[in-house]
Amino acid sequence: MRIISFSADGLREAADRGFYDWLARQDADFICIQDLRCSEYDLQDDKFFPSEYNAYFFDDINGKENGVAIYCRALPKAIMTGLGFADFDMQGRYIQADYEDISIGCLLAPLAANDDDDAQENKNSFFELLGNHLQKVRNKRRDFIICGNWRIAHSAADVQASEQNSNCSGFLPEERQWMDELLDSGYADAFRQVSSDSDAFSYWPEERGEDGWRIDLQIISEDLQYSVEHAAIYTGEAFSRHAPVIVDYDIDL
Repeated sequence: MRIISFSADGLREAADRGFYDWLARQDADFICIQDLRCSEYDLQDDKFFPSEYNAYFFDDINGKENGVAIYCRALPKAIMTGLGFADFDMQGRYIQADYEDISIGCLLAPLAANDDDDAQENKNSFFELLGNHLQKVRNKRRDFIICGNWRIAHSAADVQASEQNSNCSGFLPEERQWMDELLDSGYADAFRQVSSDSDAFSYWPEERGEDGWRIDLQIISEDLQYSVEHAAIYTGEAFSRHAPVIVDYDIDL
């Protein structure tokens, strides 16, 4: 089973840069896309709805910011939108496809600028709620793969200029501690199950090759950690400031 996760910086703009042409060659079972910056209604071209997939969208409240989508080759038993967080769900940040024994989620975490304390507090509140939610769903008899732009880099190996960015949103001590606690409590970073590369980045705020971050993650239930067969970040083309994350799993639906 192949899952591709990609933060688009605007889905129509990514499509203009060749994202869907590349995607057609990847034979993915799931495609999780974040930061659409448009509504499903805005997508009038057939290329946004490949015939081999069932496409589901959760738009931002005004259809112009954020937004997430998931493309599923196999028809899901159910689609869930939102996480039940009253202050965040209408921002269009989470969609989940449910199958018999596994759920595939697509997450876009809140953004916080380095000089905006209120936005950082909002982001921290979201992750506190998310952490509690992820602990609750561990009790369900199913596994989870949650793909997305988490906007947190876990360790120094995930930030190109780790010392310079140690006080920046996305790499703050409390954010790294949150990820530590998550990965110690029944979840794993799929990419890190097969790669220890310290120069594998998925996001560049400005220019490719400078100030790289690995904040686009596929977080999995720990029972799935040995099912990860291959993981890669595709940097051959630039569809947005983010690069697609590709993970192959030894999993059958």
